[in-house]
Amino acid sequence: MNNERINQLFGLKGRVAIITGGTRGIGLAIAEGFVDAGAAVVVASRKTAAVDEAVANLRARGGNAIGVTAHMGDLADVQRIVDATIAEYGRLDVVVNNAATALAQPFGALTADAWSKVHDVNLRGPVFLVEAALPHLLVSPHACVINVISAGAYLASPAGAMYAGTKAALLSFTRSMAADFAQRGIRVNAIAPGTVETDMVTNNSLEAQERMANASWMKRMARPEEMVGPALFLASDASSFVTGQCVIADGGLVPAR
Repeated sequence: MNNERINQLFGLKGRVAIITGGTRGIGLAIAEGFVDAGAAVVVASRKTAAVDEAVANLRARGGNAIGVTAHMGDLADVQRIVDATIAEYGRLDVVVNNAATALAQPFGALTADAWSKVHDVNLRGPVFLVEAALPHLLVSPHACVINVISAGAYLASPAGAMYAGTKAALLSFTRSMAADFAQRGIRVNAIAPGTVETDMVTNNSLEAQERMANASWMKRMARPEEMVGPALFLASDASSFVTGQCVIADGGLVPAR
């Protein structure tokens, strides 16, 4: 093992990655990390202005990137992400399912509309993005899927049960996909962030943010870029013998609970 081999292990040169929810927070941090590691990146999100801004940012740092305005709750949009990727780059190696909605309703006040929205975006969309990507992943020599779930998938979350439930379900799909795809050359893993300083967290009251930050052993929020290391590991050859796993990057939240 030498420096060149280490760089190869963690490098993504020549690979193409889709990152949903790639215009801010964890998704944007992963997109930045991936282009810095040599990958071409396709960022997908709902708002055109945000997509354009993210792509400009990635290109300004020397990255190769395009954007697709798409809603993960719309299966036609999900297919369009893959189609745009193949039209631009002719290949697809990595899918990062990061987009999600944290719409919350308490028990006793759940509505069917909210249920459908959360499940369509957080579960159906990611699963069908992998379905759309599958023909292309099957011919990639470096194929992998990374599902960004949540430490909430491992915890009781009464106030956010729909969100946590979809993330727990996506963890189950991660394992089932990994088992099915292992002999076909595709690795599938997950990352479970704890409290990260993103809009999803900072939209809460200061008291709630402090409570969430102090719930882990490390007594703080993570910065979005602290999720880049786990994502880069799982996307690269450094994890070539890793599949069906979840990297819990939560500052000790799950074991503390």
